[in-house]
Amino acid sequence: MNNLFSSIKRWATFLTLVLICDLPVPVAAQQAPATDVITAKTTAFLHKYVNKEGKVNYAGIKRSPAQLNELQQAIAAFDVTKAEMADQYAFYLNAYNVLVIGEIVAHYPLQSVQDMPGFFNRTQLEVGREQLTLDQIENDKLRNIYADPRLHFALVCGTNSCPRLSRTAYVGKNLFVQLNDQAKFVLLDPAYVKVDEARQEVKLPEIFKWYEADFSTATKPGVMFVNQFRKDARVPTWYAVDYQPYNWGLNDQK
Repeated sequence: MNNLFSSIKRWATFLTLVLICDLPVPVAAQQAPATDVITAKTTAFLHKYVNKEGKVNYAGIKRSPAQLNELQQAIAAFDVTKAEMADQYAFYLNAYNVLVIGEIVAHYPLQSVQDMPGFFNRTQLEVGREQLTLDQIENDKLRNIYADPRLHFALVCGTNSCPRLSRTAYVGKNLFVQLNDQAKFVLLDPAYVKVDEARQEVKLPEIFKWYEADFSTATKPGVMFVNQFRKDARVPTWYAVDYQPYNWGLNDQK
């Protein structure tokens, strides 16, 4: 009889262990994905669903969301505190762009991010083991820490007036060059910076008005900043400056 009770006890212990092992492991308890893993997943995702014009195939992601879901889980579980500062910078840039796409896909089809009340300032998203809004990522994790106006050309909020979305993830060790290249690519785009030689006027995106303090380097902060990235096509500083009306339409391939 004692042997029987011992056998039952051993089997009970074994079954308990099996059940415990089969339980899902909370995200915070899982091994946090490495920086290079998230970077590789982000680049693969962007290459698949973003075209050369920076437009996003939201309908395609909606039909097959597995890759997006996996990437969002990696972003949620990432331990930012163990990353180098440059890797943290790159992480939040990539996370912002992916989470914007994720929220749009969750509500798709829609015509504009304005169709989602609280999209920027109320919707809480899981990123780096924190609950943050898009505005908090942009301001608290990026602008207020790095004071780098080039980030405005890397963050893409899902509108037609945003810069073209890069198809390559940002990487900490390459970040300075990547941000310079992105700023140059965007600021040489005639649809983004409209120069009218006949009227001696330049029309800048409205972000140069909204974030004027970020670009302030002279009496004409927008033009002076733009010219840093237009070496062979500088805008004359005496040109009048105006701002293009913001187009809130979705940056959708459709």
